[in-house]
Amino acid sequence: MDSLTPATSSQKEALLRRYGATGLSAMGPAMGPWNEVIATMLDHRSVRGYRPDPVPAGTLETMVAAAQSAATSSNMQWTTVIAVGDPAKKKALAEIAGNQKHIEQCPLYLCWVADMTRNGMISTEQKVEFETMPWLETFMVACIDVALAAQNAVVAAESLGLRTVYIGAMRNDPERVAKLLGLPRQSFVVFGLCVGYATAEGAGEVKPRLPQSIVVHHDAYDGDAKAAARKAYDGEMATFAARHEMQASTWTQRVLNRLGPIKSMNGRERMRAALAALGFEVR
Repeated sequence: MDSLTPATSSQKEALLRRYGATGLSAMGPAMGPWNEVIATMLDHRSVRGYRPDPVPAGTLETMVAAAQSAATSSNMQWTTVIAVGDPAKKKALAEIAGNQKHIEQCPLYLCWVADMTRNGMISTEQKVEFETMPWLETFMVACIDVALAAQNAVVAAESLGLRTVYIGAMRNDPERVAKLLGLPRQSFVVFGLCVGYATAEGAGEVKPRLPQSIVVHHDAYDGDAKAAARKAYDGEMATFAARHEMQASTWTQRVLNRLGPIKSMNGRERMRAALAALGFEVR
């Protein structure tokens, strides 16, 4: 297959699933280049129901190879991956995450760690003070490195027919997670990741995203005339929510629910204190 192929009906269907009819029509008649990699990426959905079938041998190694092929700032390589197979640990991690049972269900559960310990050891070995280590910028770079690596791994897994879901709720109690996994100081689980084969009930469908007219700006930020586009997107999400019996029927309502009350943070409002307890000095 050529790396780029002409627009096809399958491309239009993929874009329709991702944006809904309203969002797709707003993109205009032209469709860009297309290939199987892009098709895989547009088919992403969060899956929360997994069959017990093991992933193929070597899947973890393949995913990590893809992860390590992601960009890493200045080649600092801040990422560590912990594959958790112990049922007792998976159960405890599921409890921390608000009893998300798919953590226990999935055959492969990965914790993605912003690991500042590894590079910090060089400071000790070489007797050189790393003056940049305590600064917010360095911590941000480490977390960004982890996110880039994990997303590469997700694309690799989904290209193999597996499904995934990120578990940000590992940050509900970073200290307990660190203790369960035996993390050294200055190491922090940014998120977890379930990997496996979806059950028929858990497979779900692609969730519509905001139309590109809202998220793409040219030369400068332009926030004008976006209200109508957001209203149209709320309509797409209301239809999607009705099919899946979701509590929040529109995107606007989801934002209100998630960002309004402090209780929606589920303990993450104490993140700065948790990071300090884990040995981070974020200046």
